[in-house]
Amino acid sequence: MSESDQQPASAGRPKASARRKARSLAVQALYGWQVADLPLSDIEAQYRADNDFAKVDGAYFHELLTGVGRNLTELDEHLASVLDRPVRELDPIEMAILRLGVYELVHRIDVPYKVVINEGIELAKIFGATDGHKYVNGILDKLAPSLRSVEVNASRRGR
Repeated sequence: MSESDQQPASAGRPKASARRKARSLAVQALYGWQVADLPLSDIEAQYRADNDFAKVDGAYFHELLTGVGRNLTELDEHLASVLDRPVRELDPIEMAILRLGVYELVHRIDVPYKVVINEGIELAKIFGATDGHKYVNGILDKLAPSLRSVEVNASRRGR
């Protein structure tokens, strides 16, 4: 796990990392973008105006938001290869979480794949439907071996 993905304990409860907060806001912003069909720059400006970014990795939030938008076709193609339905039929929250997770698997090799999957699960538990986290877990788990083959194989050999 990278240092920014670790969660230090404080007063018995772990504090969310700056990256975790960036992911959380990015999922919400992506959801808004998907349903409102506004430019990502407008969505980002609104989120920055409405939220305290003092403890948020603002650069990571920006990268996730713009990276998903810029690579949407590629991300949806990866998703389509393992989904049980067309991407457009996904629940909008699950769609935002999965697009963010696939973006990290493909473009953020510095973030361990297990962290990407875990973060997706946690986001789905917070924002998704009752069992949405299970679906997110299954989809990201199916994609990880093809998108991070070296890392996944090394992890499996280490068991």
